[in-house]
Amino acid sequence: MNKRILIPIDFSKNALNAIRYTIDLYAKLNCDFYFLNVFSFEKYTTNNLNIPEEGSAAFEQAKQDSEKNFVKLIEAVTLHSDNLKHNYYTHSTSSFLSVAIKKIIAEKDIDLVAMGTKGATGSKGALFGSNTVMAMEKIRECPVLAIPEHVSFLSPKEIVFPTDYKDTYKRSVFLYLIELSKMHNAEIAILHLEKEKELTQSQLTNKQLLSSILRETPHHFHTLTEKNLGKGIQNFVESRESDMVSFINRKHFFFSNVFSRPLIKEIGYDSNVPILALH
Repeated sequence: MNKRILIPIDFSKNALNAIRYTIDLYAKLNCDFYFLNVFSFEKYTTNNLNIPEEGSAAFEQAKQDSEKNFVKLIEAVTLHSDNLKHNYYTHSTSSFLSVAIKKIIAEKDIDLVAMGTKGATGSKGALFGSNTVMAMEKIRECPVLAIPEHVSFLSPKEIVFPTDYKDTYKRSVFLYLIELSKMHNAEIAILHLEKEKELTQSQLTNKQLLSSILRETPHHFHTLTEKNLGKGIQNFVESRESDMVSFINRKHFFFSNVFSRPLIKEIGYDSNVPILALH
């Protein structure tokens, strides 16, 4: 069965870069790519308080423009890659982005959502746009891959997995990460976020469980003593020239520690590492 990947886009350069990166990342697999555009009406109406109804001139014009942009997009995508293993599908909608994403995930049994970290209106200095954070926070049905604006594709050779060993890991959560590792012969660098000097018995047990889950996947363990979580991860990734960071998206860990506003600056505005949120 083909891998099914959903990529929400706004036809920005960042979105096109995310498409190219994802296509290259999954070049070896049979894939169905679903491109989703949520069109708006700002340039078609003078009164933004009244949303045009389907069938109205403004609605149909906005939809038509979205579909025209898709024609150009598919031309650009096929020019970039003529991989016969890949199929491309497009969908234009005026629905809310979160609603539209969840609808397609359910209807198409999507395996992965991939998206650029900024949109056409992304403000300079914001590493993760509001849509990307929304996707990582609200989408629990499948992993979410966030691709920074200036990332050029290189086959990943090391994927960093930060953890505090406080989770009782489930094998199913790691299937996607293991698949990526095998696809690109990438090693997984397990990065312990040390807060106490010694691991508790529970943490030791979870560490052993994690090693067991990854026993057929090349992996190695590291300890991070940097007090600032975001900066520590960034320094580790930069020092080793790692290619990707993957988290288990527990809200109380992932968002409170990594994506809260005070720490976005610590991770770095110009991050060149895609982030994979597992669920």
